[in-house]
Amino acid sequence: MTNKLSVLILDDERQFTEELEEFFTTRGFQAYIANSGHDGMTMLASRPIDLLILDVRLPGISGLDILKEVKVKYPSIEVIVVSAHGDMDTVISAMRLGAIDYLRKPFRQLDIRIAIERTQKFILLQQRLRQVEEKSSLISKTLEERIERHMIGVSTGIRNVLDLAMTAANYPDTHVLITGESGTGKENIARIIHYASSRKDGLLYAVNSSSVTESLIESEFFGHKKGSFTGAATDKKGFFEICDHGTLFLDEIADMPLSLQSKVLRAIEEKRITRVGDTEPVFTDFRIISATNHDLDQLVGEKKFRLDLLHRLNTLHIHIPSLRERSEDIEPLLHHFTDDFSRKINRPVPAIEKEVIPSLMQYDFPGNVRELKNMVERAVILSRGGTLGLEDFQLKPGRNQSSDVAQTQGTLADAEIAMIRDVLKKQDYNQKASARILGISRDALIRKMEKYNITIHKHDDQS
Repeated sequence: MTNKLSVLILDDERQFTEELEEFFTTRGFQAYIANSGHDGMTMLASRPIDLLILDVRLPGISGLDILKEVKVKYPSIEVIVVSAHGDMDTVISAMRLGAIDYLRKPFRQLDIRIAIERTQKFILLQQRLRQVEEKSSLISKTLEERIERHMIGVSTGIRNVLDLAMTAANYPDTHVLITGESGTGKENIARIIHYASSRKDGLLYAVNSSSVTESLIESEFFGHKKGSFTGAATDKKGFFEICDHGTLFLDEIADMPLSLQSKVLRAIEEKRITRVGDTEPVFTDFRIISATNHDLDQLVGEKKFRLDLLHRLNTLHIHIPSLRERSEDIEPLLHHFTDDFSRKINRPVPAIEKEVIPSLMQYDFPGNVRELKNMVERAVILSRGGTLGLEDFQLKPGRNQSSDVAQTQGTLADAEIAMIRDVLKKQDYNQKASARILGISRDALIRKMEKYNITIHKHDDQS
């Protein structure tokens, strides 16, 4: 699929076709001209055309006859009919034959621009749908609509991930552990597993294990009875209970406190929980899909994660390779994000210069698919021409990674430690301010500091 919309101007007035050709070319279209019905049909047969500007009156043939033939042979081509001698009967006939708009000569550039914008929206939508249906998306349109995301890729690695996800969907009582670097799409895979399974009509509830406040962990996961503690004004269901017949997605599972891990293990084994302040057990049929970017085996060895819980969580293990390990997926992802963001901001899809893709394939993408998506969004928003060049993506020559931390540190844990230390230092070691910048609760920050043996030298008791 080309990144430029192609337009054929079919009119016997040479000056008119040349003026329109210049109009379209300067606006990023691929423009062609023909001055006779025969030349026009020959051109339609020899190259893909998205939009036809068609004069009603042509030498030796009616434009309406050409319109009729075009809609039979090339039904995906949109047609705008123009004429200096239009009447209501001609307009009605053209619309009935499938024209999307009708303009009477002479018309202003504003008139044709408005007509093109209306048509272009439809063409872009159709191109996007064709791209998804024909090659880019690895999952069905129905499943895409349920998960509200696309699954784009051509690599063996990502296809294997999808195969495992669909296998997991066929076993709705089996717990799944998804691993992979940050930004690889772990929640996306969790959504595919849930919505492709028999649990699809139940709730999929996502919880970031590091963001739950320490003092409310039990209440959040297991619920509570009214009056069980100060502030418990009503009965409340916990995560396990509201996911009855559904799926509980535990993100950042490595950051779950040890004190909670044993209780989660028991809930998994017994499929029943007891609310805080209550004595009656509640049975709940939930499935757990968990995710992490850490090495859980290493954490088990360091006695920071329970081995028995790990065995329960990783009955099925799905590892998502990083984007740099499946660089062949960069091109389809690039085109998908470019089309998607252009459509959202109502702009023509820009062409992508030939040196962009090889350069992106050489880039390390420490932020993976999420980084590529953000990179494309920025490029599309800030672009001023009809093309995206290497300068629009701000890749630094000779560097394979996007940050000093990613370049100098050997592991994800090292990178996280460095980031936490850096934020704490910049915030004068204020834990509350640092947690806000990191996007986690203060309790979660304290747990991470304990986990990585990060000590601070002042303001330890700041709130």
